[in-house]
Amino acid sequence: MFISICVIAYNEEETINGILGDIAAQDYPHKDMEVILVDGASTDRTKELMEQFAEEHVGEFRRVALLDNPKRTLPSGWNVALRAYEGEAVLKVDAHAKIPEDFVSKNVAELEKGEYIVGGRRPNIIVNDTPFNQTLLLAESSMFGSSIAPYRNNPGKKYVNSLFHAAYRREVFDKVGFFNEDLVRTEDNEIHYRMRKAGFKLAFCPEIESWQHTRGSLIKMLKQKYANGFWIGLTTGVCPKCLSIYHFVPFAFVAAIILSAAGLTVFGGLKKCVSAAGMACAKVFGALKTLVSALTKLMWSLYAVLALVMSAVSVIKAGKKRNVTCAALPFLFLLLHLSYGIGTLVGLIKMPRWVKGIRERNGRDKER
Repeated sequence: MFISICVIAYNEEETINGILGDIAAQDYPHKDMEVILVDGASTDRTKELMEQFAEEHVGEFRRVALLDNPKRTLPSGWNVALRAYEGEAVLKVDAHAKIPEDFVSKNVAELEKGEYIVGGRRPNIIVNDTPFNQTLLLAESSMFGSSIAPYRNNPGKKYVNSLFHAAYRREVFDKVGFFNEDLVRTEDNEIHYRMRKAGFKLAFCPEIESWQHTRGSLIKMLKQKYANGFWIGLTTGVCPKCLSIYHFVPFAFVAAIILSAAGLTVFGGLKKCVSAAGMACAKVFGALKTLVSALTKLMWSLYAVLALVMSAVSVIKAGKKRNVTCAALPFLFLLLHLSYGIGTLVGLIKMPRWVKGIRERNGRDKER
């Protein structure tokens, strides 16, 4: 099978050589592979490193193409690749990824068995192996800190709603079309939803494995979570069915915090205002404040217990990698959930205006 492996990058000079080296080391026949590299107008050495790879491996692969993505976003980059690839199937790989030497061959093997879309496990790894980065990795790897998506874990072979690094037969994109370039972070959710609607199944195969680099600092991780949550909020305005209830759990947590704080403030203030006018009303508002206070304490107690239990589970799994910074795990979980949830809240607030802007732009495009 002629396979096209595609990498989309923007300012990835720290990791791009790693994934390019992994591609060069694949045990799949290189004459049956083409490499599509798409640079999103990087301001660092990313494109230069891609050019070096293309020059060094010219003639080794059936084709090495270096393309430009002036719009810079990931979905627009994938669309550049989809318009240019020539293989029977396309294999998407992230620029932050690491793949084993049998990655392509295992994906092709599943496609040749009759699957149209395949993917596998995608655990997280770190570049700088410091104690605190190990703790960040534990937080990111935990189901409590990240998600229960199959590609993060290993549920055995099954058909799923979404995959991360995945291979697609040409017929799939020929039928469903390109990525939605309005969705900067949730483009996979949306296009996988369209693929499922078109009758394709997404096969999760646990023997296929790749790795994703965890963000190298707490600030970068929190920014990533906020952006992920923000785009979940926006995406509800254009494709709510491509999201699951799990995407909104951090938002529900943040909403509960806001509502409980507002309830305590409002009912406490009303109790003081009406106490002089009527004892009965004051008692009602006092009872409501007490109820909200009890529910708030219950919420935080349950969260604390769950955070401590999941932290203990992560530390036990860490084995020799555990260190003193693991004590920060419960607080890291809280920060990750708040970042994601606040991002979703902001996205939901901005979503109506964002959707209106898309519709107006689409309307102008049709008039042309």
